[in-house]
Amino acid sequence: MSDPTMPKTSTTHHGVDEKKLYEKITRRLVPFLILCYFFAYLDRVNISFAKLHMQDALNFSDTIYGLGAGIFFVGYFLFEVPSNLLMQRFGPRFWIARIMASWAVLSALMIFVKTPTQFYALRFLLGAAEAGFFPGIVFYFTYWFPSWRSARVLGLFILVTPLSTILGSPLSGLILKLFEGVGGLHNWQYLFLIEAIPSFVLAFVVLRYLDNKVEDAKWLTAQEKAVVMDNLVRDQGSRVQSSHRLGDMLRNRYVWLLALVFFSFNIRYYGINFWLPSIIKTSGVKNDLHIGLLTAVPYAFGAIAMVWNSRHSDQQRERRWHIAIPAIIGSIGLALSAWCSGSTGWMLAWVSLAMCGTLALIPTYISLPGAMLSGTAAAAGIALVNSVGNLAGFFGPTVLGWLKDQTGRTDTGLYILAGMLLLCAPLILALPKHLANPARTV
Repeated sequence: MSDPTMPKTSTTHHGVDEKKLYEKITRRLVPFLILCYFFAYLDRVNISFAKLHMQDALNFSDTIYGLGAGIFFVGYFLFEVPSNLLMQRFGPRFWIARIMASWAVLSALMIFVKTPTQFYALRFLLGAAEAGFFPGIVFYFTYWFPSWRSARVLGLFILVTPLSTILGSPLSGLILKLFEGVGGLHNWQYLFLIEAIPSFVLAFVVLRYLDNKVEDAKWLTAQEKAVVMDNLVRDQGSRVQSSHRLGDMLRNRYVWLLALVFFSFNIRYYGINFWLPSIIKTSGVKNDLHIGLLTAVPYAFGAIAMVWNSRHSDQQRERRWHIAIPAIIGSIGLALSAWCSGSTGWMLAWVSLAMCGTLALIPTYISLPGAMLSGTAAAAGIALVNSVGNLAGFFGPTVLGWLKDQTGRTDTGLYILAGMLLLCAPLILALPKHLANPARTV
């Protein structure tokens, strides 16, 4: 039997069909923001492909590469909460545009790197520049979508994470293959330069395209705006932590629990993310384009799992097990990929299973801070959870790089990352059900 308190698939409110209204909002916002985040993510992780040639050209060890790849997240951590608070002050449109222009310039400057110090400095500054973009977008969605619609919207948006690799990996491989020595530059230098240009251009498009809030949206009628605002007000009233105060967020132990959960699965995600092209090359694949195509495979499977799990989580109005079960599956896949590291086919198959688990839980997890908090507490809470969790992006690549230099192998590091991902399951189950699951009385 259906629950009469749950929102129907399509309801009429102020004479407006809500299903069609939210489809309209989704079509307006999500594809464009996906495009923006596509290039943000590409500029963040293209270092994994640049490594294939940059490391030899600059005589960098695996430890230097791992530290440089990971130090991005130190800058991200330090500037993420301030960035999200500044976005609240200056408005999403201006602040998102500022972030995109900054990271584009810094990403392009990577072509001038010659020493480890320069490498570390630019990666740190790139993290500081990009800080606030992802949590800012997540917070921006809370201006438009109530919590019971959040997981599927975030699932569509975060779909860009695997899409960036599915599409970006072959592109990166192709740039490396075609541009070596052109105009006196190395192919890895062209990789940074070419992939930075779209982000810079899109920064100016953001200024014209995005609206800061519902009231500013000329593409919505007055009745449609009223429906959206009514749902947001009603949704805020149902939140367990509805305070707007920053201090309340910092004292909320469940916010810190969510940050720890994020850390436990992110250390696996970024660890494998920055090293997968190199792992594939070590397994026997030498052609840059082939490496790019094979790198895309696990993310294609992960994208399917991500969409299905986020939709099913919204349909069932359940969050914890939709995070815990994928974490367990992902940890098993990662451990088996380490065990089969000598075989390209088997290694790739198990990495694909690991990616299904990790990517499937992300949008469901990301919906939790915005559903538990509101106002300034939401802006800071989303940023805090994301910044602490993203410190894993420093430890994952750094640990793998150090272990690779010490042992000549990556399997030990992969086993450690699998254990960290497994830890995600008991941690998320420690979050009370009434806090994790969307309210039914809306």
